[in-house]
Amino acid sequence: MEIYTDGGCIGNPGPGGYAVVMIKHGKIVHEHSQSYKHTTNNRMEYRACLYALQQIKAQNLKDATLHTDSKYVMESVTNWGHKWKQLGWARNKSGSEKIQNVDLFKACYLLNEELNVRWQWVKGHAGNLGNERADELANEAAQSPSGTVLNDDLVGDTENGVKSAEAQISLF
Repeated sequence: MEIYTDGGCIGNPGPGGYAVVMIKHGKIVHEHSQSYKHTTNNRMEYRACLYALQQIKAQNLKDATLHTDSKYVMESVTNWGHKWKQLGWARNKSGSEKIQNVDLFKACYLLNEELNVRWQWVKGHAGNLGNERADELANEAAQSPSGTVLNDDLVGDTENGVKSAEAQISLF
């Protein structure tokens, strides 16, 4: 299964959206997008990856590649996360350098640890059909006044946000 994710917002922060496109044997088998009234670009990128990871777990996919155009999200989940976990979910020993979007990062990291997922960075806006479709859906979601019903209340990276994002993992 090839899974393409994208997220973005109009202004940063501003209204945003994320999308996931799942492709099996060259055919789109599932698309999902969601909009938010007030969020940031990185939060939408994380939410797209979290939804993809949740789908991988829910469908018990054994052979999945998650494609993202966010090097930051991919690196945080696949490379930096182990160290950040050892440091008590911080970027340094003293804890003075907080992880941005720790709620969503932590949810993605912990779920990724349970799964056998290949992560692949793809250059955005470079003609990759899966990425272009995810980008199109994410932009439509961000621009959809009727779809913009959710407020991304976790923008403040509060302790409640961490608990809320972790609770999302248990949904699948």
